[in-house]
Amino acid sequence: MRFSFTSEQEEFRSIVRRLLEARSPTTEVRRLMATEGGWEREAWQKLNRELGLTAIHIPETYGGQGFGFSELAIVLEETGRSLLCAPLFSTALATSAILNAGTEEQKRALLPAIAAGDVTATLAFAEENGRNDAASVAMTAAPAGGKYRLDGAKSFVLDGHTADLIVVLARSRGSTGEEGLSFFTVSGSAAGLQRRRLITMDETRKLARLEFSGVEAELLGEAGAAAGPFTRTMQQATVLLANEMVGGADRLRQDALAYVKMRMQFGRSIASFQATKHKAADMLVDVELAKSAAYYAAAALDEADDELPAIASLAKASAAEAYLQTAIHAVQMHGGIGFTWDNDTHLWFKRAKSSEVLFGDANHHRELMMQHWKQ
Repeated sequence: MRFSFTSEQEEFRSIVRRLLEARSPTTEVRRLMATEGGWEREAWQKLNRELGLTAIHIPETYGGQGFGFSELAIVLEETGRSLLCAPLFSTALATSAILNAGTEEQKRALLPAIAAGDVTATLAFAEENGRNDAASVAMTAAPAGGKYRLDGAKSFVLDGHTADLIVVLARSRGSTGEEGLSFFTVSGSAAGLQRRRLITMDETRKLARLEFSGVEAELLGEAGAAAGPFTRTMQQATVLLANEMVGGADRLRQDALAYVKMRMQFGRSIASFQATKHKAADMLVDVELAKSAAYYAAAALDEADDELPAIASLAKASAAEAYLQTAIHAVQMHGGIGFTWDNDTHLWFKRAKSSEVLFGDANHHRELMMQHWKQ
């Protein structure tokens, strides 16, 4: 396992960062987050054509670029840094589910359009209680003439109100007649599907509630066999989110440091004050430790490390605490202006808070680590 990025990966990071700095300044973030959709298809397709963001971890056989999770993690770190308002993360989760659960024929049918950026997708798994485990899934799928009918509701679905394709986790009966978890694909415009955007604190990441009433769906993979693929998908999602979070945390740290170097009080920069130095040092340590955990987890995904469940949870717990604490320090270092709407710090603060609980908070993931190590 490598413990540093290659020169090609660093160059790739530089290209992505430069393009996102031009295409996703905070003025654009503020404009898009105020819209109902949260993103614009034409701008997203143009960006995707230039960088091939949704194609990165899709194998070349299915029209993708054939890179690994390390490269995808680099992209998500940079999008977290710029707060890109686009359905990249949601589409990456759905793509992972298709790769983990789909048949060869289904992958060839579904993935090329996603890789090209023509189709956006999302993964719908959580329900009313917001839990991320398989045991909480109550949605049912009943066979109907070679396809299935879905009944139930999914909540907190990333970009669920705009996704063209929805990968849904539900309960169905497998070939043995026993009930189990299955993945299904549903068109965003399917009859009987009602989609409603949720009002959330973090307007840069839209969540939706989806209600299914006899919605026609196609089975993804084998009936009743989605438990394993779902677990892998959630581990991948956790690692990718951790990398996105460290990107946002590092941006907050750098912006706060730039501000205190510029801000003058009593004839000198407030960066020279001891209290400010302590906060800056704490932020650096927290962010760099979280980066190490997130990068290691991305490498563990590519290496199929046996300890991945614990490594993924470690990365999420570390990133969640580092991001939120860095956001708190950043607000304080900006002083009174840091609490205002006109200052951009609150955009990352809200993303830090929403990401903290997405896929489970730090306490939840520490519990998962302990359960893994006890086995």
